[in-house]
Amino acid sequence: MKLKWAFAEPERLKPAKSRHALTEEAAATFASLAKRLRERGHEAEQVAHFVNRLVFCMFAEDVDLLPNRMFQRMLEHCQREPEAFESHAAMLFGAMQRGGPVGFERVEWFNGGLFDDDKALPLERKDLEEVLAAARLDWSAVDHAILGTLFERGLDPDKRSQLGAHYTDRDKIMLILNPVVVEPLFREWEATKAEIETALAAEKVARSKSAATRHHNRARELQTAFLERLRTFRVLDPACGSGNFLNIVLTELKNLEHRINLDCETLGLDRGFPTVGPECVLGIELNPCAAELARVSIWIAEIQWMRRNGFAASRNPILKPLDTIECRDAILNEDGTETAWPAADAIVGNPPFLGAKIMKGSLGVLETERIRGAFKGRLPGFTDLVCYWFEKARDLIVSGSAQRAGLVATNSIAKNTNLPVMRRIVSDLTIYEAHADEPWVVEGAAVRVAVVCFAAEAPPKGKRILNGIPVNRINANLTTGIDLSETAVLLENRGRSMLGIQKSGPFDVDGKTARAWLRLPSNPNGQTNAFVLRPYWNGDDLTARPRDVWFIDLPADEGEPEAALWEAPFGHLKGALYDPDDPELGTLEKVRQGARDRHARDKWWIAYWRRPEMRRQIEALSRYIVTGETSEHRTFIWLSYPVLPDKKLIAFPRDDDTAFGILHSRIHEVWATAFGNRMGKGNQRRYNNSTTFETFPFPAGLTPDIPAADYADDPCAQAIASVAARLNELREAWLNPPDLVVRVPEVV
Repeated sequence: MKLKWAFAEPERLKPAKSRHALTEEAAATFASLAKRLRERGHEAEQVAHFVNRLVFCMFAEDVDLLPNRMFQRMLEHCQREPEAFESHAAMLFGAMQRGGPVGFERVEWFNGGLFDDDKALPLERKDLEEVLAAARLDWSAVDHAILGTLFERGLDPDKRSQLGAHYTDRDKIMLILNPVVVEPLFREWEATKAEIETALAAEKVARSKSAATRHHNRARELQTAFLERLRTFRVLDPACGSGNFLNIVLTELKNLEHRINLDCETLGLDRGFPTVGPECVLGIELNPCAAELARVSIWIAEIQWMRRNGFAASRNPILKPLDTIECRDAILNEDGTETAWPAADAIVGNPPFLGAKIMKGSLGVLETERIRGAFKGRLPGFTDLVCYWFEKARDLIVSGSAQRAGLVATNSIAKNTNLPVMRRIVSDLTIYEAHADEPWVVEGAAVRVAVVCFAAEAPPKGKRILNGIPVNRINANLTTGIDLSETAVLLENRGRSMLGIQKSGPFDVDGKTARAWLRLPSNPNGQTNAFVLRPYWNGDDLTARPRDVWFIDLPADEGEPEAALWEAPFGHLKGALYDPDDPELGTLEKVRQGARDRHARDKWWIAYWRRPEMRRQIEALSRYIVTGETSEHRTFIWLSYPVLPDKKLIAFPRDDDTAFGILHSRIHEVWATAFGNRMGKGNQRRYNNSTTFETFPFPAGLTPDIPAADYADDPCAQAIASVAARLNELREAWLNPPDLVVRVPEVV
């Protein structure tokens, strides 16, 4: 019948569930179970360990490592007596710990750290129903590569990812593993294979038996040496999480060994038995739940590969100890000193993405300062967290303890304050393959990343790969050709562009509210609210229609009693932080004491960065130029004080059309694209005023440090100004047609 279906109805032979669907279904079940167990008071690590045992038992019986569906039969029995589950499971786990009988059936020795004791957690009837339903799935087909990541969602309370949302697919991981692990080893094998073929060819034409034996032995020696090289090859992931990278590393190493054995058999040599195993992969992971998940998924990957290729799983024990997956901090020791990584042939992985600006908020001030202090003198004090993994990988290769590395980082790794770590890599080593701007998924969020592979040995020119294209050189900023990352800040540009105001609080109000406050009588201090209210623009106002938002701008030199005299604005700020009718918001004092930053505690009624120098300069001008920090299309517009720019706008205190025209020129746009980076899911271009504007070479005699009046008679300046003024005139007429727009004066 099945043969008939193969020809007439092939769809009927497709599995009811794909490997991915099976894994998602199982992961959802155990995530729910883990959540309930934690709610009953069991510790997260204890729950993770227990659930991992359940998972492995299901896999083990579906690949015939546990006899006669023993685990499923136990669950079925416990459906009638849920209170018996804990003792029955303890009996099974104890037998798996050391090998021995369960009833009349013998269980093999598993151990490996997963079954290090016989402890089990009690399950209720509903729990057992879910676990039994999961046990009836075909666990032999579970996808080990995403198993750990999916279970993380349920086992680690701090994980907020959606089911499978931050799983990194195999193709993405192979962007690193191919150039760092697979291709170099394959090239080594091809060279060794050629030597073997030469030796075997010499054996055939040898004139004596002794000479033939000598050539044959030479071929055998080459075969044995390379297989030993492969068996002792080590790959380290110093932020291994639940083991996605290491799973695929192990599979690729075993695939390569299998191919080599087949090649040797084809050449007439004996075919060897697989010897590459889980000991080839090394990992460091801070989270104990994730570290154990990595071990479980690696064991499953090993057993699945052996069965898929016709080999029996290892025995005595079935699960070899995986001390190579260490549970510890990869960057700092407990005493604050830098950690040591184990020696490895290759370093791969996807270290944590945490920007320099948010490290203190996420890791805490003390921990952030400890990390930065340990690397003082090697890295600047303000770099993304991922840079420390790059620096340690560089150091390991330079010291000879590793050969190659391939790491993932956000695409800002080659920009701004992160650039020094890339310069150190280029100075000491060679970036031989890189992808500067790849889509990636991290904890459910789409981001853009850079993939960087570097080594001590430099490949020949033209053999280095940048974004899939052969190039002669890859620069520190992940470009080729002229190294723009070495471009210095120009003194005439320094300080001529400025960031807007950073509020860090509820300082904005809608226009209707602001105008109502403007119409109020004078405050007890004798001043009207016109002194502390300003129109406020951000990037949305620039790229779309103005939102009509105003900014509460209380004087910076006033204490809280004086600030309270601005009754309506101050009352709004206080009310946003404290609502006596809403206990969830708590008291203002509670909010203040809970703030990490001293300013938020002591000066909560004043914006975090008021930018007094920027204000002073734009207030003296009839108009000034702004552009959005992040925007796909680089646009500059005119604003006039009292309109204030948000921190996502960059202000240029110039009021002349010549400066406006130079900034809006094609030359400056190309420069901004080359020196800026891209951000977020939309891969939008980002304008950084320090690395983009301050390095841009303005035309001679028209630099930002020269007042406009000094070049008013310059024909070049006049030509630029004429075109720029016409551009602005046409753009304004298109955006705001005079026959459709009515302009009314503000109330003040």
